[in-house]
Amino acid sequence: GAYKYIEELYKKKQCDVLRFLFRVRAWQFRQLTSIHRASRPTRPDKARRLGYKAKQGYVIYRVRVKRGGRKRPVPKGLTNGKPTNMGINELKWQRSLRSLAEQRAGA
Repeated sequence: GAYKYIEELYKKKQCDVLRFLFRVRAWQFRQLTSIHRASRPTRPDKARRLGYKAKQGYVIYRVRVKRGGRKRPVPKGLTNGKPTNMGINELKWQRSLRSLAEQRAGA
């Protein structure tokens, strides 16, 4: 069916069609708000494999998340305390970006 064709198309992400599609979509997504409801999934084949069905009760939200490490929010970089806790920049956020996005969307 059609899903198989879509799946085959997405296997070649460097082809001209998909490169153009990704560039246009990236621009479109940047114009939207950071959390918005999508009327349908961007990739219906992938969504169905993950359990999505096109019927009432299934909603799709697109959430923009900042990537990268976590910076400790301290005034002037003064953490106070032992040297082991003095790190500011090389801290790692302990939750996944996916869980953060789900929290923001209110899942």
